[in-house]
Amino acid sequence: MKLRVAATRAMAVVAGAIVVGCAVNPATGEREISLVSESQEIAMGQEYDPQIVASMGLYPDSQVQRYVRDIGLRMAAQSERPELPWTFRVIDDPVVNAFAVPGGFIYVTRGIMGYMDNEAQLAAVLGHEIGHVTARHTAQQITRTQLATGALLVGSVLSETVAGVAGEASQGLQLLFLKFGRDDERQSDDLAFRYMARTNYDVREIPDVFGMLARVSEAQGGGRVPEWLSTHPDPGNREQAAGARIESMPPDSLGQIVRRDEFIQVLDGVVYGQDPRQGFFQEGNRFVHPELAFRISFPDGWQTANQPQAVLAGSPQQDAVIQLTLSQSASPEAAANAFGSQQGLQPGQPQRETVNGLAAVTTQFAAETQQGSIRGIAAFIELGGRVYELIGYGLQQAWGGNETAVRRSLGSFARETDRALLDVEPMHIDVVRIDRDMTLAQFAQQNAGPVTVEELVLLNQATGPDHSFAAGTMLKRVVGRKPPG
Repeated sequence: MKLRVAATRAMAVVAGAIVVGCAVNPATGEREISLVSESQEIAMGQEYDPQIVASMGLYPDSQVQRYVRDIGLRMAAQSERPELPWTFRVIDDPVVNAFAVPGGFIYVTRGIMGYMDNEAQLAAVLGHEIGHVTARHTAQQITRTQLATGALLVGSVLSETVAGVAGEASQGLQLLFLKFGRDDERQSDDLAFRYMARTNYDVREIPDVFGMLARVSEAQGGGRVPEWLSTHPDPGNREQAAGARIESMPPDSLGQIVRRDEFIQVLDGVVYGQDPRQGFFQEGNRFVHPELAFRISFPDGWQTANQPQAVLAGSPQQDAVIQLTLSQSASPEAAANAFGSQQGLQPGQPQRETVNGLAAVTTQFAAETQQGSIRGIAAFIELGGRVYELIGYGLQQAWGGNETAVRRSLGSFARETDRALLDVEPMHIDVVRIDRDMTLAQFAQQNAGPVTVEELVLLNQATGPDHSFAAGTMLKRVVGRKPPG
């Protein structure tokens, strides 16, 4: 279920006194001041990994997970830090992204995998992320922050207030680390070359990865960058720099492994785009969850996010939020009592009522936070043997302007009975081996589906609709139907 995990506290990396010392960076060979030990990096990763998995969800295909893990482990074994507890995961998210956290924890989304064309391109992305870990980029950012401010911070943590939910839905999880700078990106690009060469992957695929990301960026509307580029700032002319480096390399050092067919076959059946079985938004901020058979309407104009353990909406002024989660309690009454017993909360008197024919308990509440006084309403509604916790709250000074919209939203929660919505299925990538030479446009015409020819151009890394493919080539199409709008 796409529901949000509660925001994670900032982790104190150093317990006790910090000793400033110089160490040799294992990947670069440079001497540098470091305030974070390897054991502390590992501890960070081990704490963050379950939080990331809970917040974003793993892609539920063991073959895909095993394929990515095996490639990643082979490359990590050839890095300067093979002893780290390397972990490679595929996240069930349609955005184009890959990321790393300290200690050897690497993640790629199914979204970025769908746009890749071969195993060497996957190795390029994994090599880049491995480079962030081996070069200790997060540890160095922590060190720079400590030296500059005297306050040791791990990075941005999901806010428990409106600011943490008012962004794009695809930015629902801003990872628990500091964003990398352009110098770090350039260094990780260099390390990707190194690790691909050590495992014999063809480095000539690296520029194509950057080209793919640029084209996806352009296609996502008005130059909006894909998530990978937003969290990995381009150091400048990345594609051209990689191409120039390749031209300067001896031919026998470029690597040989590409494995296009093997990679494309792994993508056969992978979910494409949003998975509506985990809930989806329709026009007007109406959210439907087919698996759990409920619907709810959030206020018009509010930013919304559908995450593994919460559905969220934030007001345009970022002064109010609504969140929907599953309660662990067995009844609305028990859920209301558990909510009201939280330290620091000032609950009102719970009221038993019905919401669209469903048994419910509602209560008002107030609380003091670091951001100031807040006011809110909580509703605990029973449906299908589950209790749903709907909480709307905001800054006290703006509550008068938000309360009516929050009440209306909480009161819209209802059982969904429309079979067209309940029976919706996700779209999937389907692999087709063409039996004759044809252009991408001809392939699209023969394999009409729910996506445009422009999307097929991106998925197959074609230069355009007129790009010609030889007989026997495996191409990706999309099958299924888009969720009802």
